[in-house]
Amino acid sequence: MDNTFATPYLYRPAEDGAAVVIESLTKWIGGHGATLGGAVVDTGRFDWSSTPHKFATLTDPDPSYHGVVFADAAPAAPFSTRVLANKLRDFGPTLSPYAAQLIGIGIETLSLRVERHSQNALAVARFLEGHPKVSWVRYSGLEGDPSHETASRLLHGGFGGALVFGVKGGREAGLRVVDNVRLFTHLANVGDVKSLIIHPASTTHSQLSAEQLKAAHLSEDLVRLSVGIENVDDIIADLDQALAAA
Repeated sequence: MDNTFATPYLYRPAEDGAAVVIESLTKWIGGHGATLGGAVVDTGRFDWSSTPHKFATLTDPDPSYHGVVFADAAPAAPFSTRVLANKLRDFGPTLSPYAAQLIGIGIETLSLRVERHSQNALAVARFLEGHPKVSWVRYSGLEGDPSHETASRLLHGGFGGALVFGVKGGREAGLRVVDNVRLFTHLANVGDVKSLIIHPASTTHSQLSAEQLKAAHLSEDLVRLSVGIENVDDIIADLDQALAAA
């Protein structure tokens, strides 16, 4: 499963039986938007040989790697071993030493940052929930959110730093909010220490039709925030003045 938005600090999927966990190291783990990276973790909690017809790349001899059977050669972690031996060789997605150093430095403060991200995001969500120019808010830390019960059971120490909300006035009002922020940075990334904002319908998903946007649960009024670790009063003040201009 993809654990990027929760991070290992808030949730450890292996403890609930996940066989493979992936993380974008670019986001909260690195934490500063300074480099790119990813992690693939074989948790060792799944017997790939139990259904060999489903996982032939792990249970059959690999002709490109001297006929090795990864499930036999590396029984503790055959999936990640094949990723290293086969996919790394074929595609070359190797971290540079400098990128690895930056990610390592980021990990040192992961717990502190994610705590602050979560605290700030919850305060921002509550502010938006009561704002007259906001029609709806989705953040799992809000008690009325449809995902709150599940998130409360699975997550420990917070609910993460990302949220979405709808601006009254639709697409144009949402664009005006993005255009008028001062503290927030208009970027498609998430997980940076600085607060980020984007209007997906006009940027990352702009090539989708109205029907496709609806199928993806992306309304025209939707604005996404990646709440940073700045002073929360400054974050809220920036959103307040941007909403006033919308």
